[in-house]
Amino acid sequence: MKSPGHGKMTGRYDDDCVATREILSLVGDKWSVMVIVNLGEGPVRFSDLKRAIEGISQRMLTLTLRNLERDGLLTRTVHPTTPPSVDYALTRLGRTLLEPVSALAMWAQKHRPEMERAREAFERSHRAK
Repeated sequence: MKSPGHGKMTGRYDDDCVATREILSLVGDKWSVMVIVNLGEGPVRFSDLKRAIEGISQRMLTLTLRNLERDGLLTRTVHPTTPPSVDYALTRLGRTLLEPVSALAMWAQKHRPEMERAREAFERSHRAK
């Protein structure tokens, strides 16, 4: 498998490995994936994101948005209304992540039943031992 860094993927602890783990840690977080996918159509207000992402708490959404903003993947815009409204949008960098994250989310949805069956079979075979 090719990497944009040194030309090949390695298991060594080098800069490529560290970068890969950092990014996978960020986007491997279920909430980050859901936020990125929900921002794929364009800017979304905080309250709309909260409603769209089932099970996320207000605190977790705030932390997730802050981390994605910190990493340059989204922007936060405060509109001078009463009360103030805030919306979030993917940056150019964030939009480059939309395709692989969406593909991962679609893969997960498609293969979830198969993985659940495999887990059940595993549990049955290990209980029998």
